[in-house]
Amino acid sequence: MIPQRLKPGDEIRIIAPSTSMALVKGKQIDIAMNRLSDLGFHVTFGRHCENHDEFFSTSIEDRISDLHEAFANRNVKAVLTSIGGYNSNQLLAYIDYQLIAENPKILCGYSDITSLLLAIYHKTGLITYSGPHFSSFGMKHGFEYTLRYFLEAVTNDAPFDIEPSEQWSDDAWFLEQDQRTFVQNDGYTILQEGSATGNLIGGNLSTINLLQGTEYMPSLANSILFIEDDEETHARIFERQLQSLLHQPEAKGIRAILIGRFQNNSQITEPALEKIIATKQELRGIPVIANVNIGHVHPFATIPIGSQASITAVGNHIEISIDQSKI
Repeated sequence: MIPQRLKPGDEIRIIAPSTSMALVKGKQIDIAMNRLSDLGFHVTFGRHCENHDEFFSTSIEDRISDLHEAFANRNVKAVLTSIGGYNSNQLLAYIDYQLIAENPKILCGYSDITSLLLAIYHKTGLITYSGPHFSSFGMKHGFEYTLRYFLEAVTNDAPFDIEPSEQWSDDAWFLEQDQRTFVQNDGYTILQEGSATGNLIGGNLSTINLLQGTEYMPSLANSILFIEDDEETHARIFERQLQSLLHQPEAKGIRAILIGRFQNNSQITEPALEKIIATKQELRGIPVIANVNIGHVHPFATIPIGSQASITAVGNHIEISIDQSKI
């Protein structure tokens, strides 16, 4: 089920199903508001998105109320999460999935929001979007690539390719907007060659694994698995998180893997990543591409979960093509 495309004049609702938006700086909010307004969108906020407790979040009831109201409101055409965090999986048993299925619309976020994106896709068949938070739109510099692919994913019906960004950055941009460090991007890295077609399933690896053994975990059969993780993950943690996912009953159906660029604090080198992938007999014969523009390193592309992708990684030729019309 493909949500209606976003167009100028549409209302975008901001909710905080994980960490409260109270942690987002005022100037960052102003930049995000102006950027979305300049695109012609009308931005509104959930009633409870700035509430917070000692865990920098708010009650399940408050967060569910904002989620349900956003989907039930016919004026709202897209829902952006304010920021990530740690606890969006608390909501899964309380979501009215029938309400969402009857009112399909764009839902976009990443990191901890992965649990919501995958559960809602699995329960309703609605394509969801692993992409920027509302807070991401508050990035003053270096946001062009992220914005381009967000608009490609949510406003456009045509297939599109995910190409490498010209530069990337892992600095704490939300702390210092004008002193940014950008690094020349050498492109994607082929860890294993091959070609494949399948449905995009993935997001933040640690969060995906929270769904194992639950009714909210989507099938990995015939999947193009895209994964990333944040700076709390080093090589040994990534290895066991990946191995755990590969123990899923339908993991044999994984057709290709896309791995997002790791943050510098992860200290995961390309040789370490090559070694990890080479030890996974479950992945023999399928293409694996690393340093893809997804995840916590900026900029990043928006990936429609549940749509079809075609992957080619042969010699010097790498292609990641997405077609939302095929699900």
